[in-house]
Amino acid sequence: MTEADILNVLRQVQDPDLHKDIVSLGFVKEAKVTGETVSMIIELTTPACPVRDQMKEEIKKLVLSLPGIKTVDVKMTAQVRATASQARDKLIPQVKNIIPVASGKGGVGKSTVSVNLAIALAKTGAKVGLLDADVYGPSVPTLMGITEKPKQVNNRVIPVEKYGIKVVSMAFFVPPTEAVIWRGPMLHKMVENFLGGVEWGELDYLVVDLPPGTGDVQLSLCQMVPITGAVIVSTPQDVAWNVAQKAILMFNKLNAPILGIIENMSHFICGHCGQKEEIFGSGGARKAAEQWGIPFLGEIPLVTHIRTTSDKGKPIVHSDPGHPSANAFLKTAENMAAQISIRNIQGETKLVPVKIGPVNQPTLEIEWSDGHKSVYSSRELRLACPCAECVNEITGQRRLNPENVPQDIKSTVINTVGRYALQIVWSDGHGTGLYGFETLRKLCACSRCQ
Repeated sequence: MTEADILNVLRQVQDPDLHKDIVSLGFVKEAKVTGETVSMIIELTTPACPVRDQMKEEIKKLVLSLPGIKTVDVKMTAQVRATASQARDKLIPQVKNIIPVASGKGGVGKSTVSVNLAIALAKTGAKVGLLDADVYGPSVPTLMGITEKPKQVNNRVIPVEKYGIKVVSMAFFVPPTEAVIWRGPMLHKMVENFLGGVEWGELDYLVVDLPPGTGDVQLSLCQMVPITGAVIVSTPQDVAWNVAQKAILMFNKLNAPILGIIENMSHFICGHCGQKEEIFGSGGARKAAEQWGIPFLGEIPLVTHIRTTSDKGKPIVHSDPGHPSANAFLKTAENMAAQISIRNIQGETKLVPVKIGPVNQPTLEIEWSDGHKSVYSSRELRLACPCAECVNEITGQRRLNPENVPQDIKSTVINTVGRYALQIVWSDGHGTGLYGFETLRKLCACSRCQ
């Protein structure tokens, strides 16, 4: 029996999410045959793999079926992968995956979900950070029982660590008797500081608890970093889901993927009789996920024990991991991690530039993720600037006078804005326009695009 024979039989083991065999996916890192014993190292894409144990047993069964093999030793490891765009990010290059947790409205338990998801991921052995970006009502420190303040070293914030998670929150910097009353530019700067000004170190996952709605914090986050994918939290009733859809539409406009939907407070279980009551209706988020073609990650019940453990600063996934509600969080975290792995292995699913340039030239070239190459006239792009200075945002009429744009204008700086736009600074000093990827592709003058 040879290593090739082992690999050949292992091709029968399929990853149920990626729909490929583990050999083709590169999961098999070692396969040694010593007499009647086979030892293997299988490296998964996340320690939170929901089919980890099932896959291990299938591998053992197949290899033991080979003639002359009596013992099989399978070591399961994991190496979380980063999205291609995040791997090139300069603001937080050591963070592999950024997962904002969003909702259309407040009161759906988004912060409680964020905290328990982060702890569930950390319990699997992943390196996890938790950014409480809910600037108006930061509650993560309370939910996690954190009373200490972060330290600063060389003008960089050192996160507070609790339950194996690195945590940063606005609550660390604002007294509880004060309220944050900020305009957009200040919120933008806060997001920038909480990303680039914090010593996050190497992380597999950074969970970001967003404020409700579709405001400045969400926009700034999507502009600054290429998020892996967003998670939407909603309760079952129609009124909550109707608002939650706004968050999905926002991320779609920003070219940001949606990892899935979580239904919180899906049902109430009486602590005395065990009867199940659907206080807010039933299955609204699951039905919506099917309609939108978005993965349904899980449902979390409305249970008093979740509230009491959160109030004590000891989230249920940490303090009572054997509780059915804790198991619901663990399963949801596993499903979320699986969706992250799928996206990272499949590569970029949305149309984005993979190569841009050169600057200081009369033309600008963009190579797209679908292999197409577009060549633009620098002057035509400058004339198409979509910013409020160049276009009346109410009427849509152009304010820019073409006679004021030099014939030999060139780009001097090109920056990628999140996953959805380019910011171009021109040789005439103008640089406030954000050119969305969808808009840029429509501006391509080739016969294929036109």
